[in-house]
Amino acid sequence: MSPNKHKVLNKWVITAVALLLAVSVLSACGQKKNPAGASPSPSGKPTDIIATYKDNGKITRGEFDAFINVNKMFQPQYAQYVTDPAFQQDMLKQMITFRILSSRADATVKAAADKQITDQMKQLTDYLGKQEGGMDKQLKDNNVTIKDIESLMQLSFYTMSSLEAKITDQQIADAYKTRSANHEFDIATVSHILIGLTDPATQKAIRTKDEALTRAKEVLDKLNKGGDFAALAKEYSDDPGSKDVGGTYKDANVNQWDPDFKKAALELPLNKISDPPVLTQFGYHVMKVESRGTSPLETVKTTIKSDLAQALLTDFASKELPGLIQSNTLPTPTPAPSAPPAASPGASPAVSPSASPAASPSASPAAK
Repeated sequence: MSPNKHKVLNKWVITAVALLLAVSVLSACGQKKNPAGASPSPSGKPTDIIATYKDNGKITRGEFDAFINVNKMFQPQYAQYVTDPAFQQDMLKQMITFRILSSRADATVKAAADKQITDQMKQLTDYLGKQEGGMDKQLKDNNVTIKDIESLMQLSFYTMSSLEAKITDQQIADAYKTRSANHEFDIATVSHILIGLTDPATQKAIRTKDEALTRAKEVLDKLNKGGDFAALAKEYSDDPGSKDVGGTYKDANVNQWDPDFKKAALELPLNKISDPPVLTQFGYHVMKVESRGTSPLETVKTTIKSDLAQALLTDFASKELPGLIQSNTLPTPTPAPSAPPAASPGASPAVSPSASPAASPSASPAAK
């Protein structure tokens, strides 16, 4: 039960293993689902060449199937689309994009990326080893090898590292100034006690709004009589993400929060208990805003750099890539889909070297 609303990420981001990756979600809800067990591409030999691109580049059916399978392993929702021609075309463009841009990375960029890849692969193999049946079963069930995963990770790291190397400090400073003016980096330290409407584990209703308000007023009364906020948060709060730490979210970006929670965080008087309690979709919150401000440049520099690199990636895919592809034997969508594209050239698991292993969306009650 959290004030967080999980946000769909529509950019080139890290792959989807929870301990080190964050995913973008496929935006093809209206398309025909793929039958269970269907192969990623039409039948043919693994050595068949399905696409060529400038400077003697080529992609075989086996390489493409491996690329799809690794993506599908970490983004299971892709399984229903793997035989869709639009999806296949988008994934092929992603693969060619990574191949071309990663080949442009210089030795210094590759050396730095290799160290990160080694660390990420160790985390990944440790993670897979702890799953049911161990790593071998996980790989077999998904029809991939460790080499397949490492190859995609290498393409992604080399690509993003080379693009991030092009980003200047001045570009970062300019972007920070613009985005700060747009309140993208507004932060606040907020303590709250959530009296929820549903059970945080099962999402089943546990009380009505009237009952929640009555309980919230009980908490408020105890605070007004000198009760300890942290102790009452531990006793009463239905937010598992904060109840054991005084109900506090420190220096959190307010834009990740439920709109009603965000509004209260920006407007309540500092260091005053909210009276009446604040109502959101999650229930009633007894809130106290301790501080407000803007994230310093140094704390968001990595995010800005990654975003600027992703913009370069998107620009390449839309402007330069079409002129580099020489042949493509995959089926074309007929008729053209009326729904949004299955996966933009940015939807594949591009690993951003500057992204934190903890970059996945927060499950805190305050986040969107």
